[in-house]
Amino acid sequence: MRLARSSTIASRTTFCFRLASSRQRARCSVAMMRAHADSRLHQGNLVSISFVSGGSEVPMRDAKTLVQAVTPHDPVIAKSGFGISVGHSTDAAGATGCTVIMGTSGPLRASAFAFGRATGTREYALLEPWASNDRIDAILLTGGSAYGLDAAAGVMRWMEERGRGYAIAGGVVPIVPAAVVFDLAPLGSFAARPTAAMAYDACDKATPSGWAEGSVGVGTGCTVGKLRGPARSMKGGFGVGLSAGAPLACALAAVNAVGHVRDHSGEIIASARGDDGALLNCELHVLTSPPGVRPGAEPGANTTISVVALNRGFSKIELHRIARAASGALARRIGPFGTAFDGDIVFVVCPVDAPAGDALSAEVAAIGALEDAIVRAVRAAKGRDGIRGLAD
Repeated sequence: MRLARSSTIASRTTFCFRLASSRQRARCSVAMMRAHADSRLHQGNLVSISFVSGGSEVPMRDAKTLVQAVTPHDPVIAKSGFGISVGHSTDAAGATGCTVIMGTSGPLRASAFAFGRATGTREYALLEPWASNDRIDAILLTGGSAYGLDAAAGVMRWMEERGRGYAIAGGVVPIVPAAVVFDLAPLGSFAARPTAAMAYDACDKATPSGWAEGSVGVGTGCTVGKLRGPARSMKGGFGVGLSAGAPLACALAAVNAVGHVRDHSGEIIASARGDDGALLNCELHVLTSPPGVRPGAEPGANTTISVVALNRGFSKIELHRIARAASGALARRIGPFGTAFDGDIVFVVCPVDAPAGDALSAEVAAIGALEDAIVRAVRAAKGRDGIRGLAD
């Protein structure tokens, strides 16, 4: 495989990968290619990646087998010291589910930043930088809208049975913040909501690596690009991302946005579809169309919720600042975001005993990792019930 810069136009750099054979194409590391892209992106350049074989250039979005063969992040995650375990519980028939992120061996220091104006959360106030508590036992990301918050009881029971939580006379009180996505429609059943039993099951399944992506857990019922109604939307999902270089940040995202999603080149890859079937620029659509042709824009029905895990130690107020900075990933990849129709929120966690880290490096790493997770969430999502997905 040979890497060559093929063009640079208006701060947009295109890399061309020449692959000698079909075997090499199948075995090439797209993760390595993304690292090249991310390093350029963090320098303020847009990056486009193409695969070339036999003299013809194939855009990444059309190279389906290559996209599906992306090297898993598992080997890097397993040895990078993020200190988290992740477990999913999925109700495929009901098109809903939940995902638990917990400390692998104990509590995590945590904070968060909510910038959507239709959030559904539990224990969020404890994560504010001025709140006295600075440790949590797990975070629950769940479908079911506000109904899904009840599932957190299952995480608390799992933790209590193992003596994990805030110690008081007579026992422990597990600290389990949660956030929801609206997936009661259009997929599955309105009556299907994650339960405490499902969340308990997700805890049982939690592992420090090997995390599934796409239409799984909290990503099961996610959709994106809903401004032209559900029939013209696309499948969202759950994605895992890493920061470039020696990873400082790992991000987990459930993408259920009202708007479109862009890849690392800035191209829209998942969105509402116009009358001609083309993907819409949802921001432009909002500006040029009357509200009557935005049937999918309903307050609270659209959300991207995420967790960023760091492998260095930070204070609670530093984590809050990093969470605020990480929201920049949504600005780069999702449009529009953080609106009155969204419940967007970023949680940030780190091991309580990790060596101190550099806050600026962590902010940059958090943005890059979350961008990666957002893109992977839609790329790994399979369509269903007439709604298309990029992994179909």
